[in-house]
Amino acid sequence: MITKQKPKIGFLGLMQGLYDESQPELPKMQEAWARQVAEQLRDVADLDFPGPAKERADIERYVKYFNEKEYDGIMIVNLLYSPGNRLIQAMKKNSLPILLANIQPLPDVTSNWDWVLCTTNQGIHGIQDTSNVLMRCGIKPAIITDDWKADSFKSYVEDWALAANAYNRLKKTKLAIFGRMHNMGDILGDDAALCRKFGVEANHVTIGPVYYNMEALTKEEIDAQLEEDRRNFKIDPDLNEENHRYAARMQLGFEKFLKDNGYDGFSQFFNIYKEDGRFRQIPILGGSSLLAKGYGYSAEGDTNVLLMTVIGHMMIGDPHFTEMYSLDFGKDAAMLSHMGEGNWKVARKDRGVTLIDRPLDIGGLDNPPTPKFNVEPGTATLVSLVAVEGERYQLIVSKGTVLDTEELPEVPMNHAFFKPDSGIKKAMDEWLANGGTHHEVLFLGDYRRRFELLCKILDIKCIEV
Repeated sequence: MITKQKPKIGFLGLMQGLYDESQPELPKMQEAWARQVAEQLRDVADLDFPGPAKERADIERYVKYFNEKEYDGIMIVNLLYSPGNRLIQAMKKNSLPILLANIQPLPDVTSNWDWVLCTTNQGIHGIQDTSNVLMRCGIKPAIITDDWKADSFKSYVEDWALAANAYNRLKKTKLAIFGRMHNMGDILGDDAALCRKFGVEANHVTIGPVYYNMEALTKEEIDAQLEEDRRNFKIDPDLNEENHRYAARMQLGFEKFLKDNGYDGFSQFFNIYKEDGRFRQIPILGGSSLLAKGYGYSAEGDTNVLLMTVIGHMMIGDPHFTEMYSLDFGKDAAMLSHMGEGNWKVARKDRGVTLIDRPLDIGGLDNPPTPKFNVEPGTATLVSLVAVEGERYQLIVSKGTVLDTEELPEVPMNHAFFKPDSGIKKAMDEWLANGGTHHEVLFLGDYRRRFELLCKILDIKCIEV
């Protein structure tokens, strides 16, 4: 189960040691200011400031320390001027994402400016040297120039730190793939390349252990899951209780498999259940509820969108697995839905979620209980990870609005209408031109910058449509 974590960031504060001799009060002032900056950001990240780095040896020791502690990234601030070349050897051994924070203690040059204020507010002087050296080393840091007390600065650091945290955590992520849709091209990629690029381990596994987990469940465990469903959903009176109990068994069987084997998410191809011969349903409820609970999820063996749901849990919370079913030119929008799976945590608060009896001809098994809901209206971000070739990936991002529309009573699954800010025609032309896939992940809110920063860390193209 994946939850957002507060990122842990090393704070590398640069200055020259010569100030200790010529102006000894200045290093003390700037060190105190660095601790104020760390305190200002404590709501969005835990910053470890071990003290000012005044010599090359300090820089190399602190960077080594941050790496050994497996922090999520390093924020570099020029507290005073520091020669850029002192960074080179430390950066050659660094594996953590870098943020250059171009900040200074005071936001304005005022009429009382003097030599002391000039010296303590010359961050731009030192950061230019620092950034030039990093560029020539082939390092591409995130960069923010802002007033350190501004909400915009804190927001940027939060976005970068969460992206860096996700990058770090992906290296320990395991995904389970239960079958893959035949000849579905846009979900395909090189699983070894996925591991090399993102650090993610995607294993193709068999369904047998899930079945045995289901068989071992007690009546009390199933009853408890049904009671939880009654708290989360309105139960359709037409829903057969035996079908509901079976769906609960499938969910618990999958969850035990994931926990026992250290998996962070799974993808499943609907045909495997009938072909196996031991199952009565497709796990529509299980996939939806485990996604809502904090696991990654996708259908048809799509590792790319599965990865984006995992990243979504890490960086944002409540990723919604979906796809574009139809275009609505009158609404200037795309209707989003899928076979029934989706994160019911994004449901409209005023309508809630109904667990319905769902006739489903796909898969050839019994009706799978399905959470039906509409997505909460408002600003939203839609993303698609494209496997281009080998380790070359690109992320398609579209900001838009989930429209406030009437429910479609004859559509037996969750649905929403997403209107891209650029307009549905332009957005779809650019989506298709860049290989955007038919499975996507939807997030409530504007998270474009967070994804851009993650793509920068991963060195993949981020394309907004």
